[in-house]
Amino acid sequence: MSGGFAIALIVFACACAAIAAACAVQTYGVKKIRSRRRDAALGTDEKSSDSESSDVKGWALVYAQRLTRELYTGGTQPLCPSVRTKRAGSTRLAMRYKRQSKQAGCSKDVTVSAFCEASFRLSVAGGIVGALLGAVLSTELAVVLAIVFALLGRRLPLMAVSRAVHVRSLDAELHLSEMLEVVALGLRSGMTFDRSFSLYGSHFDSEFAHSCARAHRRWSLGLSSREEALNDLAASYDCAQLSRIVDSIVRSLRFGSSLAGILEEASAQSRDSYRAALEERVAKAPVKMMLPTGALILPAMLLMVMGPVLLELAGGF
Repeated sequence: MSGGFAIALIVFACACAAIAAACAVQTYGVKKIRSRRRDAALGTDEKSSDSESSDVKGWALVYAQRLTRELYTGGTQPLCPSVRTKRAGSTRLAMRYKRQSKQAGCSKDVTVSAFCEASFRLSVAGGIVGALLGAVLSTELAVVLAIVFALLGRRLPLMAVSRAVHVRSLDAELHLSEMLEVVALGLRSGMTFDRSFSLYGSHFDSEFAHSCARAHRRWSLGLSSREEALNDLAASYDCAQLSRIVDSIVRSLRFGSSLAGILEEASAQSRDSYRAALEERVAKAPVKMMLPTGALILPAMLLMVMGPVLLELAGGF
């Protein structure tokens, strides 16, 4: 009975894999043609920015970004029940994505529906892979691995969002003092704040510099006020020091107080805090290395040292 159930489970998993492969082969040509058209329509700058952002976001968010385009253009049909019933925004997963999407830099590239759809598809794919791997040994292992891989696939996009938030926060902490020094130097040279801020965004190549350039472009084109653009820039990063500095800049510009000295002092503080954070991470490295050392290296060393003794004792008995 158990052997028949295992064979039926294997046949069902193979059938699901065959159906998924057939659907992928069927839609591959259409997606390839549309991707060629999109690459031809996009400029070189946008394609390079997509490749740079993929290093920060991870492949799971890049997949969700592609699903956003395909769902919008009708290139694919949603499989997630909440997306089909237009209730994707009310799920718990969607609410967690909404809280972190802006700080991850993907709120405009990945919609809530595409995020839920990507989580559902990765969950189904993980369940199929887990069932196929576990069915080789036993039925119980197939069920366990299918559940574990399905849960892991469901959480992959959310884990990618958390990683993007962390990477962007480190990038802001790394380049914040650099931006403040450039703006302060421009102010000391007699430039306005807008001109000094635009110099940093146009002459430096980093994700934080690109965000500053986009913020400056917003208020220079009249899409928003300068205060709103700077506050949105601070809100798009999980960096408390950036928020404090933006508040100081907005307050100084509003009341007309001197800004160069404030930025120079903030730059020194940012550099010191970043150095302290690096020293703290370096100090934690030996503690983190204790777990793999105790779990992997120490048992092997004990087995190598105590192995001959145990063999002699076994031979004596």
